[in-house]
Amino acid sequence: MTHPISIPRYMRTTWTKLAEPTLVRRSVVSVTVAFVLVWAVLLSYNFINYKHTITNDPGLLKYGDALLDSLTPITDPGQAAAAVSATNRWVNIRRRQNGLLPGVAMHELRDSATGHVVYSPPGLQDLDIALPEQLNVNGSLISEPVVQGQRYRVYAGQNARWTLRIVEMKRADAHFLQSSGRNLVPYLLLAAPFVLLPVWLSVRNGLRPLQQLAHRIAQRNTDDLERVGFNARHRELKPLEQSLDTLLARMRQKVERERAFVQDAAHEIRTPLAVITAQAHVMARSQSEDERTQAQAHLEQAIARTSHLAQQLLDLAALDEAQRPAPRDLDVAQWLRAALAQAAPQAMAQQIELSLDAPDTLPARLDLPAFESIVHNLIDNAVRYATAGGNVAVGLRHDGALLHLVVQDDGPGIPVTERSRVFERFYRGAGHAANGSGLGLAIVQQAVRRMGGQVQVGDGLNGKGVGFFVRIPLPRSA
Repeated sequence: MTHPISIPRYMRTTWTKLAEPTLVRRSVVSVTVAFVLVWAVLLSYNFINYKHTITNDPGLLKYGDALLDSLTPITDPGQAAAAVSATNRWVNIRRRQNGLLPGVAMHELRDSATGHVVYSPPGLQDLDIALPEQLNVNGSLISEPVVQGQRYRVYAGQNARWTLRIVEMKRADAHFLQSSGRNLVPYLLLAAPFVLLPVWLSVRNGLRPLQQLAHRIAQRNTDDLERVGFNARHRELKPLEQSLDTLLARMRQKVERERAFVQDAAHEIRTPLAVITAQAHVMARSQSEDERTQAQAHLEQAIARTSHLAQQLLDLAALDEAQRPAPRDLDVAQWLRAALAQAAPQAMAQQIELSLDAPDTLPARLDLPAFESIVHNLIDNAVRYATAGGNVAVGLRHDGALLHLVVQDDGPGIPVTERSRVFERFYRGAGHAANGSGLGLAIVQQAVRRMGGQVQVGDGLNGKGVGFFVRIPLPRSA
């Protein structure tokens, strides 16, 4: 029975750390890749120059003519053979030193008058490369015959005394690239430490302020939302510090709002709970049927108020969530008619007339939960605070870029001095007999903001009451 190999924990931890991406490793790898690219560019440059030289400036022709001219004053065949032999040996030594193998230069010297071979290196006769027939006295040329599948470059030159032939294997492009690339590597390796070390030190020292900032943040208490206070000296870190300070300021404001909201909600819910407790006590202890009936009515009213408050708290919490539902395509006019039909029984019970001024159809793409909160709370608020026999008018239109919703009534209205506070949570103003939680208009404002719109308070119908004017941007029509 085989057992799985168990890797020690410390080895797994070490491998995990090594596998984590780091900016230092990334910078070093980037420089290494840059070195490879430099090597490839230099190799390409050398290859282009090599091809250009071979095509436009054939050095073999110049070398052969110069050697032939130097042999002209020599009349003794032995001296000429010795000179060519020494030259042949020296050239091949230099070729090996310069990495030009496997190409070997072979020099052959003949007497121009008799055609007798004065000097010929071993192996040349085996190639069976004949002199060109069109060669004239005091002339030279370059040919590239193919022998046994190998291409050669052949110099042939002749003057009145000597005929010189130089044969070399034509160097393959792959061999040149291999040789040239190998010659460039030592230079790049020599330069690598002088480049990689400064880059490594620069990145390591450059990240130190960021590590200090991270350490400062990690040492803070969980409830510390004050400014970071890092005072970054580096220009690149200042935007990060400013962004963190801005984020912390927003979080402080949000926490303060939530704390105030919880306190207000606890205060608001305490009253109906106290009423529920008291009326339940009355119902349990009272001997009178009338008292029990009256206590039951008060109890049901307190329960309804508590339920309404809880629902509005849930609606407000849902609107405060960062995650938003995807917009939906709907006919806003038809949807609004259905919403007014739901509110009609409550309006009829208070003898309030509801009216709608809207086009037959109005397709749009909207955040439906947020828009539903706006409509229901504005209509509920208008019906709740309107006087008996009054009117509530709802208007809907669009101008292509904006959707306009208007809800007006002719009730007691809101004093101008209080209109700036009507969107505050749990603010109900004074002089109203209707029961409410003071959250309806706060929900409206939060929903409008989530949709990127605006809501304003204005005059109501016929110079009476109050009106709420909502503008919501339409991203795209359905």
